[in-house]
Amino acid sequence: MYECQYVLKSVIIVRMATAGLERKVKDDFLTCSICFEMYTDPCTLRCDHTFCRKCITSYIDTRPDAVQSKTIPCPCCRQNTKVPNPSRPVEEWAGQIKASIVIQGLIDTYRSEVDVQETSSTCCMICQQLGETTPGALWCAECEVVLCDKCVKIHQITPILLNHDLCDLSSRSKVKRRITCTEHKSNSVEFHCKDCRKAACQTCCIIYHRACKTVVTIESMKPGMKAALIEKKLGMETRLKVKSKKVDIRNEKLKSNSRITKSAVQNIRLLCQSAINKIKQKETQLLDELNTISQTYADQLQADVKLEENEMQMYRQHCESIDQALVSDCEMDLYDAYQAWESGAVEMEDVRDTEAADARIIDDIRFIPNTFRVLETLDKLQFGKIDVTYQGTCLLSPVLVDTIDGRVTDDEVSPDLKCITVLTVDDIQTCVVTDFSNNCLKSLYTRDNHRCHSKLPLDDSPYGITQLKQKQVMVAFPHSNQIVTVEVTPDLVLLSTILTSNSYYSLAVLDLSSLAAGGKDCDGYDIVEILDMSGHVLRSINAHNDAPWHMGVNMKGNLLVSDWLKKSVTCLTLEGDVVWRYAPTGDSVLRSAAGITTTTKGDILLVESRFKVIQLTETGEFVREMLTLEDGDEARMCDVFCEKYGFLFVCTDTEVKEYIFV
Repeated sequence: MYECQYVLKSVIIVRMATAGLERKVKDDFLTCSICFEMYTDPCTLRCDHTFCRKCITSYIDTRPDAVQSKTIPCPCCRQNTKVPNPSRPVEEWAGQIKASIVIQGLIDTYRSEVDVQETSSTCCMICQQLGETTPGALWCAECEVVLCDKCVKIHQITPILLNHDLCDLSSRSKVKRRITCTEHKSNSVEFHCKDCRKAACQTCCIIYHRACKTVVTIESMKPGMKAALIEKKLGMETRLKVKSKKVDIRNEKLKSNSRITKSAVQNIRLLCQSAINKIKQKETQLLDELNTISQTYADQLQADVKLEENEMQMYRQHCESIDQALVSDCEMDLYDAYQAWESGAVEMEDVRDTEAADARIIDDIRFIPNTFRVLETLDKLQFGKIDVTYQGTCLLSPVLVDTIDGRVTDDEVSPDLKCITVLTVDDIQTCVVTDFSNNCLKSLYTRDNHRCHSKLPLDDSPYGITQLKQKQVMVAFPHSNQIVTVEVTPDLVLLSTILTSNSYYSLAVLDLSSLAAGGKDCDGYDIVEILDMSGHVLRSINAHNDAPWHMGVNMKGNLLVSDWLKKSVTCLTLEGDVVWRYAPTGDSVLRSAAGITTTTKGDILLVESRFKVIQLTETGEFVREMLTLEDGDEARMCDVFCEKYGFLFVCTDTEVKEYIFV
């Protein structure tokens, strides 16, 4: 008996040590540092670091510098390995690296051992060490061994193994993993010290954590840990959804980029060609004008030359006539010549000069170039500009990714949605909206890729809505002075109703014991009040508002009151002090102020004029018009909600529009 116990203890110790050693060998020596899996076709670089061959090929694709330098950089130490034959395709470079025979041998040995263990996993491991093959009966999770009936009895009477839990072989994968204390080997880690943020066994608690105030069992932390992990998982899944949509949008932009660039090139060339054509047209006009004037000048000169020649001929004839008269012996010849001169027959030149004085005779032609003016004009010539929008510190541009119809099958009239909040219930993103005209609350969500909804009929018209807990909302009924609490599963379940002394339109939960409400008192005056969860007024805030129909809470815990009639947003402390007021005048005056929300970075989004959303800073300064409804959209915005994972929801009269920022 004692010999069997000794063998059992020895085998268990060896088994546990071997299992730990096998895991360490696999993790430290047989795992690729790129894919974190066991090596597949391992190859060793010049620096002696080993990776899967396929992982090296994928890594080269991410390094354009490697292709240019015809080397393979090590992902660990960045040392370069020359490619023996770089003229081959890049996909074949990793195939030229020498294989790691030693590591491949270790992998083959490890896998053969695993195969042997798997084939014998239903046999008693203790008997196997003794050279026997006995069917296993139970599994010890702490020792990680299969035991036959005989070895189970020995296991149960061995002092150090008495407290080990045994289970059926079929249930061994579901057994809790026991974690032992690194200092006190025989103790399990069952406690957690919140002060030190450390796990501990019972002995550690007695020795090291006696002065600590908060030491709890790990078992008691399970609900909180599960909730936190679910929240983390949901956040990752939501971010994954956002990233996926952003990738789709950017891929679409990438596809359209070449088309946009080609179109811009065509426009630039067309514009430049138009300018060139215009310059050529100016050139043609100037040359035509020069040719016309030059031809006119030439015609005038030719006419003058011909006239001068005619006059010269006439003068020669007169001279000859006078010469003949002078040498004639007849006095009458001399007298006739004299009389011809006296009578004006030779005064044609004076007449011609008088006529020329009445006409515009070209004297000279010159071209005076305006070189400086032309160059200056060309320098100032603006064909257009390349407009580039860069991502700044403000929010990115919202892109519509989904539209959810607010109409459901049994609506009596067209919906009139007033307010919205968005919850995540059991991994389902759920929009909860108030439908004023159909006297109901609606939840709109998608389950298994199908549109779903829940409708909670009510006795009056709901208006404002706010989230109370993870799965609860509160809704205001201004006409009946009621505030109801509804559970979202994501279907809607009415939990409770409270009566209030005043009628409220807007709600904002401050904490689990108080909320802010905006509306009218019994005399019809507009009010903003702080209530407890029973609807009793704790204090009134003199906010000087005329229509506080929408309300929110910023990151500092101050109230944001959107006033429909005063067309303003007021930031108030819970004591009623005005922190700031946004009420622009002139051309930028608000036409109205409706739904309001804050982003995770503190920016404020406000529905203005029912057809656009504007962005304000945390201190109430205007940033930009962030979103406008498309032309022809008959619906009008009424509320806006920015979900913590980055989704933006805009509630119109009849539908909910979902956006992401890209």
